[in-house]
Amino acid sequence: MNKKEIVGIFLGAVAKQDTSTMREWANADYIQHNPFVPTGLEPFIGLLPVLKEHGTYAENVRMFQDGNFVFMHNIWHNAKPFGADEMVAFDIIRVDENGKVAEHWDAMTVLVKETASGRTQTDGPTTVEDLDHTEANKTLAVALIEDVLMGKNPGKITEYISAEQYDQHNPDIKDGLSGIVEAVQYLAAQNNMFKYTKIHKVLGEGNFVLTVSEGEWSGKKQVFYDLFRMKGGKIVEHWDVIQEIPITGLANDNGMFGGF
Repeated sequence: MNKKEIVGIFLGAVAKQDTSTMREWANADYIQHNPFVPTGLEPFIGLLPVLKEHGTYAENVRMFQDGNFVFMHNIWHNAKPFGADEMVAFDIIRVDENGKVAEHWDAMTVLVKETASGRTQTDGPTTVEDLDHTEANKTLAVALIEDVLMGKNPGKITEYISAEQYDQHNPDIKDGLSGIVEAVQYLAAQNNMFKYTKIHKVLGEGNFVLTVSEGEWSGKKQVFYDLFRMKGGKIVEHWDVIQEIPITGLANDNGMFGGF
């Protein structure tokens, strides 16, 4: 059984409130990095009645695997316990050497109905291609973040992002390179540009790469989850979730980047 299948069984059990299956497929010391969820399997199980009361459930849009890590793009419905009726999330689950769900990281943001590009925050291709290009695509994603978003060499943006096609799913940015330029100009004028300071994790499968980065925006510490789709050695599509890193009301002290 592969890691995606193991994660699928565990998440299916969560959706059905099937605690016996959850205990079968996850470690008792399940490590939680969502800052508002207590660490450990039993404390997590203890939250299930709240989700049941609200009818909260996840719709998986994409699921990928890189080694022991399964990374997913999800829509959470009836998600008031997480902050809003509908939320968009990236979730990462580590499966250990015994085939047990061992650790979880995520970031969530409110689902936006009307976006600058007319695309949703989750639509677009889901099929993995070019498995033999996984490492090259991971390198490409890191180069984009270091040179453009960290400011080492912003002029190289056209080496990384396709001028012919760049489908944008950030709700505030339009399609194409021109959309990025327009957004940067606006944010710079507001003295509120995104600041990426550290890449904590890079996960990829074929033409899809997810990066987890730390930084600042609007004067607050943020976690940036960026999912890129590559084609022909260029980035042609982008999805993201940006979440403020909380400093109060924490349910665990594992940190949103701990374990990476």
